[in-house]
Amino acid sequence: MKDALTSEEWFQVLITSIRLIEQAGVPYTVEGNAALVIQGVPIREPERRTIQISVQWDAMERVHQLFQNYGASDLDSSLRQASFHFSIDHVTCCVLCRFGTVIRTDPDCLMIRSGGYSLAVKSFDFYLRELETEDLVRLAIKQFLHDLQTSAADQNGKAWNNEAYQAWVQRFGTPDQAAEKIRRDPEGRLGELAEYLGDIRGKKIINLLGSHGEKALAMTLLGAQVTVVDISEENAEYARKTAAALNVSLHYIVSDVLALPDKERTADYDFVLMELGVLHYFVDLEPLAQLVCQLLKSGGRLVLREFHPVSTKLVTTKGKKQIVFGNYFDKTLKTRQVAFSKHLLPDDAEPLKVYLREWTLGKSLPVLPNQGFG
Repeated sequence: MKDALTSEEWFQVLITSIRLIEQAGVPYTVEGNAALVIQGVPIREPERRTIQISVQWDAMERVHQLFQNYGASDLDSSLRQASFHFSIDHVTCCVLCRFGTVIRTDPDCLMIRSGGYSLAVKSFDFYLRELETEDLVRLAIKQFLHDLQTSAADQNGKAWNNEAYQAWVQRFGTPDQAAEKIRRDPEGRLGELAEYLGDIRGKKIINLLGSHGEKALAMTLLGAQVTVVDISEENAEYARKTAAALNVSLHYIVSDVLALPDKERTADYDFVLMELGVLHYFVDLEPLAQLVCQLLKSGGRLVLREFHPVSTKLVTTKGKKQIVFGNYFDKTLKTRQVAFSKHLLPDDAEPLKVYLREWTLGKSLPVLPNQGFG
């Protein structure tokens, strides 16, 4: 056997196999370690010597014929699936089908670009859901997502520290003007959140990704002890000046939420508050859910208000028309204009873009019970 297999050689074997399947017009999904390698997870070279590809079950015999020139084995069939294997340049390829399974409707299938090709792969979500907590593959995915989150947070922090203060002046006025609006009707500034918070006098509340601080300051005026955590110093500056105009104190921590120091994870908050356009800043929701558990006291509550994913992933407005677009199940990390950009003037500096993952309801809500929420 060849001593070492380069990434380029491995990828070429994968592409050779996939192109034959694509030319026959058969839906497929790259699975196993190969799917993880394509998505960037570092997998050791020996474990890359097997490539697994699933294909549409009723096209299996046709696909089997495609690989006869590569020494395809006989079809091995069981009650639920069939498979065959072949080798190219010391890489073993396994092609399988699962009877009655429609490849095109698999919500765990993800289309990504790699090496100039568009490839259908099994997404991380599938492995995170199916593998045991301490499985080495699952741990490798978790480490990859952690590194990706750190990189995304760095870019997002730069974006939110570039013209955010000016955007809030355009949107809400100077801090003095913003303070007057909050003072006039603090409960009204909370909107629908007031119903879920109830009487907050004397309550301890932490507002994660609290932005310009309007909600936090409204809660402060209503008698709560409020802490804000946000990545933007410009957001903090606007919030602190507004607090000064209100003659109240505000504990504002400038930090990536997931990098919140251990000393601040005090498990004594009555409420953790998050609202509108926050979940998409996390490529993995489990660390966020774990943080919330570390902040809340026994009997404390998470109040999360978020945009419905259909409105962010599937529907857009053009004039008076609602237009359906995109793929609701898309899991890729995307670049978007930073949220405050719409409040800037044409001659303001060009805002930087942020990295976002747009979650579906089915992927976001189950995380909370799994992390200890009742």
